[in-house]
Amino acid sequence: MNILAICGSLRKKSTNMGLLRYAQTNAPAGSTITIADLSAVPFYNADLTEKPASVVQLLQQLQTADALILGCPEYNYSIAPALKNALDWASREPENALLNGKPVALMGAGGGMGTSRAQYHLRQVCVYLNLHPLNKPEVFANAFTNAFDADGNLVDEKIQGNIKAQLASLVEWTAQLKK
Repeated sequence: MNILAICGSLRKKSTNMGLLRYAQTNAPAGSTITIADLSAVPFYNADLTEKPASVVQLLQQLQTADALILGCPEYNYSIAPALKNALDWASREPENALLNGKPVALMGAGGGMGTSRAQYHLRQVCVYLNLHPLNKPEVFANAFTNAFDADGNLVDEKIQGNIKAQLASLVEWTAQLKK
């Protein structure tokens, strides 16, 4: 199973990227997790007549992905622009072919409530894009605690366990949706 992880934060030491790195190194047996690089993806603009190479690469990764993991930071109670932009680019493909019906897991690290508000908003976007978010288990992490080291790597065992449980559920959910 090929899983594509997309992080809404562009910082190298991002705690959201730390969640995805942990997921990547703990991919369930029979699955691989690739983390997309959004650092060079420009804002979606319908006036662009040619897709930039960074967008082509992202779209190719989405094409081959069986499922998605979205690392969802919370900016002003909502989704980070980089993550929304990646979804906007993908949704412009004919008939939403890259996202339509795809299973997705959401996780995020942020302030006091983790990224609960942004994840709720992201679920609304998923409805329009016909993505199928996994409902449980949820992964919320407080980015401003000792759950992460100075490089943004996840060190909290409880959150690590939540991610492993979510990954196992994502694999099951993907298999169920493919029936």
